[in-house]
Amino acid sequence: MATLLRSKLSNVATSVSHKSQAKMSGMFARMGFQAATDEEAVGFAHCDDLDMEHRQGLQMDILKSEGSEEGGEPPLEGDIHYQRDGTGPLPPSASKEACSELSGQGKPKITAWEAGWNVTNAIQGMFVLGLPYAILHGGYLGLFLIIFAAVVCCYTGKILIACLYEENEDGEIVRVRDSYVDIANACCAPRFPTLGGRIVNVAQIIELVMTCILYVVVSGNLMYNSFPNLPVSQKSWSIIATAVLLPCAFLKNLKAVSKFSLLCTLAHFVINILVIAYCLSRARDWAWDKVKFYIDVKKFPISIGIIVFSYTSQIFLPSLEGNMQNPKEFHCMMNWTHIAACILKGLFALVAYLTWADETKEVITDNLPSTIRAVVNIFLVAKALLSYPLPFFAAVEVLERSLFQDGNRAFFPNCYGGDGRLKSWGLTLRCALVVFTLLMAIYVPHFALLMGLTGSLTGAGLCFLLPSLFHLKLLWRKLLWHHVFFDVAIFVIGGICSISGFIHSLEGLIEAFRTNAED
Repeated sequence: MATLLRSKLSNVATSVSHKSQAKMSGMFARMGFQAATDEEAVGFAHCDDLDMEHRQGLQMDILKSEGSEEGGEPPLEGDIHYQRDGTGPLPPSASKEACSELSGQGKPKITAWEAGWNVTNAIQGMFVLGLPYAILHGGYLGLFLIIFAAVVCCYTGKILIACLYEENEDGEIVRVRDSYVDIANACCAPRFPTLGGRIVNVAQIIELVMTCILYVVVSGNLMYNSFPNLPVSQKSWSIIATAVLLPCAFLKNLKAVSKFSLLCTLAHFVINILVIAYCLSRARDWAWDKVKFYIDVKKFPISIGIIVFSYTSQIFLPSLEGNMQNPKEFHCMMNWTHIAACILKGLFALVAYLTWADETKEVITDNLPSTIRAVVNIFLVAKALLSYPLPFFAAVEVLERSLFQDGNRAFFPNCYGGDGRLKSWGLTLRCALVVFTLLMAIYVPHFALLMGLTGSLTGAGLCFLLPSLFHLKLLWRKLLWHHVFFDVAIFVIGGICSISGFIHSLEGLIEAFRTNAED
């Protein structure tokens, strides 16, 4: 009886831990990227309501058993139970219900088409506007890299999902992990059971914060180039954009923002079509002779980061696959989404570069005629401002969970009161994060450099290095020789590209920072 009790309680603790991490991974699918349909947006908003309920009444504290009820068995050493608001242990049925709520099992499952729409939004967002600049410094090799990155990211996405599964005693393949963090922790266990998860969380935070900075940079850049005659500098436009974004610090959920996500995505596709249509109208003047098999040794590594960053989607793939009606369709979905992305990105980058050749700018819409540019850029600024709350809120959630809400392992006191309300100093930290994104955008207002740095650092790490490393570590005994070869090759090539792109991007940022400081 004692052994059975210990086993049940241990399973409950493990389940709650895994489901909590799965819910966090799901945040990135809900907040880092757009909802596929109105129904899915409503489901995501419902999960945000569960977040508030979790803070107000379902925060689970792991406590050691201090005694047993009258007539019951004495507690076993090391046994634990969960308390709800400190009132006592939850019964097993309540624990299962809480786990079900936290894991989002009550949410409607999504189809392969809806999952593909989410992946498409992630890898074909507004950062595609920087791809023609990558062709400027890479020529045909840049086009090859767009294809190569699509193939590799599709493959690493699949092997990352494979790391979620293991074979049980009956020979059946079952899902034993729920998130990227779970995979990382499993690779570092038993010596460092939480090290891998912390590394992944740090990489996620860096990528999310850098995405916010890029939104501020692109807003200032687009507004400045849309109205060059106004006595307003790019830095001033960035400050105005940040003033509009400051209310993000007060966000409790993303209900209001999620309603605009589908509209923003459709608007972006329309903008891409307008740019391509304008480029096709100038097809007679295309500069084919400018596209050569050469690279700018100093700037091409930055282009690698730009291209890699435009394909990043691995953060939310575990949650997305777990929410699919038929997870077996995941591989097919990854294939057609990345094939479509590869074709569209390659055509967009090539057509835009052929139109403006050596005059191609960091954000391609800045090359449009002034009459069209203003309209297109205003739509892009609106999209950037409406997209900012998504990665910002996701970054805040990861920071709060890691630093303020991690039970006894938290570095700081809980930033939420007993009633679930955010404390004043917690709100101050959120505002400070918004201001930090502004300062970075002011001192380093270079879209391509920031995008290249992020892609080389976190993009390559999360999309190339870690998935291949985890795949080798967890499943190496069952891998065929060609899988081992692919994993090792991706790790080596990804590492070289990451280091090279990071060094060159960092050098460019330091130089830009010094120039802006002198001005």
